[in-house]
Amino acid sequence: MSAPRLTTTATARGLGAFIDASPSPFHVCATVAAELEEAGFRRLFEEREWSLDDTRRFYVIRGGSLIAWDLGDGNAFRIVGGHTDSPNLRLKQRPDRVSAGIRTIALEPYGGAWLNSWLDRDLGLSGRLAYRSGNAVEHVLVHVTEPVVRVPQLAIHLSADRKGVTLDPQRHLDGVWGIGADVPDVLDWVAEYAGIAPNSVLGWELMTHDVAPSRLIGTDESLLSAPRLDNQGTCYAGLRALLDGSPAIATRVLALFDHEEVGSGSERGAASDFLSTVLERIVLSRGGSRADYLQAMASSICVSGDMAHATHPNYPERHEPTHQISIDGGPVLKVNQNLRYASDAIGEAVFALACDTAGVPMQRYIHRADLPCGSTIGPITAARTGLMTIDVGAPQLAMHSARELMGAADVPMYSAALQAFLSTEA
Repeated sequence: MSAPRLTTTATARGLGAFIDASPSPFHVCATVAAELEEAGFRRLFEEREWSLDDTRRFYVIRGGSLIAWDLGDGNAFRIVGGHTDSPNLRLKQRPDRVSAGIRTIALEPYGGAWLNSWLDRDLGLSGRLAYRSGNAVEHVLVHVTEPVVRVPQLAIHLSADRKGVTLDPQRHLDGVWGIGADVPDVLDWVAEYAGIAPNSVLGWELMTHDVAPSRLIGTDESLLSAPRLDNQGTCYAGLRALLDGSPAIATRVLALFDHEEVGSGSERGAASDFLSTVLERIVLSRGGSRADYLQAMASSICVSGDMAHATHPNYPERHEPTHQISIDGGPVLKVNQNLRYASDAIGEAVFALACDTAGVPMQRYIHRADLPCGSTIGPITAARTGLMTIDVGAPQLAMHSARELMGAADVPMYSAALQAFLSTEA
């Protein structure tokens, strides 16, 4: 018999609000940080000495990545990992163009964006600007909520066979920005929108996002339609799991990384030293040694949370026949024999126990053997740190589209399972 369901504050509406406030990885970190601060977490900075005496709850940010932790009484760590980035269209370094008398901005795909889903959508701009402030460099977050960009589809009458066109990411993705000589250059406009002098801008990471708000749909509002469910669904569920859970013997950790969608190979990606150095500094700041850190890592476990493929009602043949994944069917354990996912038998049992503790069902996913399988931060984290790592997720449809879909009931079930994992001792 399953254990009683855990109390969780995670809801589909809460996830929608989280996503709407977080159009870029930098905004995800800012949104999570605001929640952490309200809950009594204190920010630390990597370039400074750490003192862990005044509170048990801390976090640190490196660019678009964030690690938060609630100190336990033991040496081991229980870690929920995820990623803050999502596929989208991003501005090139010289974005301003004119074609057919129309001012456009040059965009290029980031990650495995499903390109046709970005056409004919009202898009805003978000990210960060780096600018000169005296002799120093500062940065500011940008969140343009107005629809200022649109990538128009080709008219069906101009298609050779009226079956559409194959999108060339170099030629077909420039966004319409305006008409006429009075339309400003995009960086000048964004700088003024952000309240800084255009001539002070020295660098930028700017991207587009769908400005339509997240919303519950269906006659019974049983589905959440939103951008960036992959993987802000995990960021939100993991955050709520950390905040809702109780102190444990193990130190409970939430680790959210940028750049998963492009391989994690950056100074703040899962392939960097970010997680391992933070965990080691936690041990050292509590008076432990390098040997204590290595022993702690050997007894720690990481759940790599990323969204999972629900079985598509219009394409059921694209899924493994004996591993159908249901919307609102509960969290998904992901297994791949070629290690595109990191789960092994022991890890599978750990997550199954967490789902049972949370009182939620667990589904098991494998990819069709004749289709290439995606991957996650799981194998990277396992190889980089030596941690036992389990790949899990929540089911969704339309992964990597500009707009995605998941079951409303899966949000609290996913968070409850993560909460149980964080609080259950090995």
